[in-house]
Amino acid sequence: MHFWIGFLVCTLAIVYSGTRLSKYGDIIAEKTGLGRAWIGIVLMASVTSLPELVTGISSVTYAGVPDIALGDVLGSCVFNMLILALLDALHGPMPISTKAHQGHVLAAAFGLLLLSVVCVSMFLRENIPPLGWIGPYSVFFIVIYLTAMRLVFTYEKRKIAGFLKDMAEELRYKDVTMKTAVLHYCINAVIVILAAMFLPKIGQGIAETTGLGQTFVGNIFIAVSTSLPEVVVSIAAVRMGAVDLAIGNLFGSNIFNIFILAVDDIFFLKGPLLSFSSPTNIVSALSAIAMTAIAIIGLTYRAEKKRLIVAWDSIGILFFFVLNVVLLYMLR
Repeated sequence: MHFWIGFLVCTLAIVYSGTRLSKYGDIIAEKTGLGRAWIGIVLMASVTSLPELVTGISSVTYAGVPDIALGDVLGSCVFNMLILALLDALHGPMPISTKAHQGHVLAAAFGLLLLSVVCVSMFLRENIPPLGWIGPYSVFFIVIYLTAMRLVFTYEKRKIAGFLKDMAEELRYKDVTMKTAVLHYCINAVIVILAAMFLPKIGQGIAETTGLGQTFVGNIFIAVSTSLPEVVVSIAAVRMGAVDLAIGNLFGSNIFNIFILAVDDIFFLKGPLLSFSSPTNIVSALSAIAMTAIAIIGLTYRAEKKRLIVAWDSIGILFFFVLNVVLLYMLR
């Protein structure tokens, strides 16, 4: 019972801080002029993914549960795409993919590339010679992540130059100083980190007491908890009218999540991380690929209205999420 109480306390702390992160992230985006999509992809995504980072490092070091680390990362990628469907339901009569600018396809495509490398690496894991104690795929994760950030930044810079006049008219935080925004942003980021530090042991306890196994608990329970900052930040951003900040945060989080795998691999000294993890995790990686592909189709096609509460692309995303949970439960 105390494991569930601990899970609830950590979850509430993450929700509280995540609520405030969206506001101060939006202020920083406005003050710096870097653009809400880029801030969403880099600044917001990296901070809202801090629970995955801290949970992953804790899982592979003092907890010794690599399946929790891998399951958390891949489960979070799946859950982030589910959040996209949730935002679509909250957005109103027009599909959210129509309101978002198409530059998000660039970040989504990098997410597909990284997830594809994960799938191939998991499939060939025993046949890939390690680089010291890490897998060579971790080098690819880092290089692709840095390349993605550079290209997305360049794209956003060009877009901002074209709409500089429109951006000047959108200023909403004239009374808040940059110093205040950064200070509050950092304080809430620290709260998120502290809450995430306790999740691996809690997840291990839940896995043992329920008999569901580390892979299922990591992909579902821990992934949901560590993805709560993305939920809170994205919903708050949409309500503020910052749709690009919300969507950029989700696609950026998926890119950063795979980067986290490289960090976890470095901290896991027993050998390449994927070699010590259950192959069942590939189910979540493939589900995340399918859900991201559907999101890209929605962003490109840009339907003008929804026939139901959600657009057709969101229905496809929901289908693959349910399928992922069912398959993980069957293979637990």
